[in-house]
Parts: sequence; C-alpha cells; structure tokens
Amino acid sequence: MYIVQPKKHNPVFMEKEKYNIEFVLGNASQQSLWRMLTEPTALEEWFADKVNLEDEIFYTFTWNNKTTSAEMVLKKPISQVRYCWLTEDKSSSYFEFRLHKMALTGDIALEITDFACSSDKDDAVFLWENQIDELKRKLGI
Repeated sequence: MYIVQPKKHNPVFMEKEKYNIEFVLGNASQQSLWRMLTEPTALEEWFADKVNLEDEIFYTFTWNNKTTSAEMVLKKPISQVRYCWLTEDKSSSYFEFRLHKMALTGDIALEITDFACSSDKDDAVFLWENQIDELKRKLGI
C-alpha cells in the first residue's frame, strides 16, 4: 500500500505579476470618484458586498460571505490610494487606484494596479472591467 503525500505549493508557480489597467471616465468628478474609492459605504455600491472600516486605515471587504482584510498604506487625497492585503506578502499583494486628468482631452482616468498569477490575469482584468462598469453606472457616466 502506498501513501500519497500532497505536494507542497511551489512558490514559482504561485508568483503574481503586477499589471496596470486604465479606464477613461470622461468628465466624472474627481471628488465623487475619490469617495467611491475610499469610503466604505461607497465601496459597497460597486466593489464589495460589505465594507467595514476600523481605525481609519483597516478595511474588511466581504464578498459572498467571505472576508478579507486590507490596510490603506498610501493615501494622496483625490489622486491615489493603495490597499495592502493583510494575508499575503505586501510587495505583491496590494491594489491601487490612481486618478489623473488626461492631458489632451481633460478627461478623468482611473488607473488600477493589481497583481495576479499569469494564469489568472485575464480573469482578473475581466473582473476589474465588470467592477468599473458598475462604478460608472453608480456615477451616472
């Protein structure tokens, strides 16, 4: 009789790669967008089912009754916010929102930085596209 031991996870296969995606949001108000990216009740409108905030920097996000916590580690009002997941290595486990005005058109753009395993990257981008579509609907753009 043989006993099969489960294989340990090989970190090489689990490494995440950084990616950026940008969404043009037209003449959306930067103030309104900032609120949607940082305030718990606004994040619940498009990003997560439930969002709790503790000590002004620790966020608990709930999706389908599963919770994950993050710390707001960078905040440049009305331009940039970064959330680090508390369960993983901080160098590759954050997501970031940046707002900026496009030089030629004056439109507001939202740039998202996130990480995903190469095999999951297409799904992750698709998920962000759906989330941003919901954000646009909530903002009326």
